[in-house]
Amino acid sequence: VQLQASGGGLVQAGGSLRLSCAASGISLDDYAMGWFRQAPGKEREFVAAISWSGGSLYYADSVKGRFTISRDDAKNTLYLEMNSLKPEDTAVYYCAAGYWRGGGFDYTDPSAYDYWGQGTQVTVSS
Repeated sequence: VQLQASGGGLVQAGGSLRLSCAASGISLDDYAMGWFRQAPGKEREFVAAISWSGGSLYYADSVKGRFTISRDDAKNTLYLEMNSLKPEDTAVYYCAAGYWRGGGFDYTDPSAYDYWGQGTQVTVSS
């Protein structure tokens, strides 16, 4: 299984970026998919997630209304559209895949996910 994240870069505050996460070895529609980020000196935090059906979307309050998570099953690729970027969005962004084993699934908990991408750096300048 491989999750290949890309699309990060340096952008000015107010700008936009689109992150991609190309999956191989799994089908995204069998997994809950999430985006997390980690800034220097901070813990990894939840950003957004999409259920295995694609019917439910979840966002951290800090990004709600600015970020959009989506999935292209034909391309087996996850996306994160990020608009109105702020300096506090600066972090390494990771995509993750979690297999539902019955019961509840905490989309915001990194330990619920089975596979992780390598991360892509997003830097927002003020």
